[in-house]
Amino acid sequence: MISETVLVLAGAFGERLDADRVASAIAAGLVAAGRLEVDLCPLEDRLDAPVANPSAALNEVDFDRRMLAARAMVLACAELSDHTLAGSVAFEATTRARQSGVPAYAVTAHDALDPFEARIVDLQAILRADSSRALRAAGSKLAALV
Repeated sequence: MISETVLVLAGAFGERLDADRVASAIAAGLVAAGRLEVDLCPLEDRLDAPVANPSAALNEVDFDRRMLAARAMVLACAELSDHTLAGSVAFEATTRARQSGVPAYAVTAHDALDPFEARIVDLQAILRADSSRALRAAGSKLAALV
């Protein structure tokens, strides 16, 4: 049986939308649009900033078990670019998802990935959103995709 859980990893979208508000808005859209459950992965401000050991940050939150139990993973970062992904937890998470066969999707306010870079991280879809309302709508769209 395919899991009905979607794993959501969210970072802050500026000062107005902290990581919790971003995750909650996307989760609300996912839940309202379908019979999906949401697992909000608590990565706080470590998602899209370079960290010394991205692998250790994911291991702290039992990421692999959570990801493998999910139908899909949603990555929510204010900006997707080669600079924000390099050495980040977000890049490590998408790499693990790709290697495990778990489809990954992204929601971002600013997508600066070129097609080759997007292919490298193997994102199934990249949706743009920059407000709570747009994030919720993105969650609804994702519910139809996953």
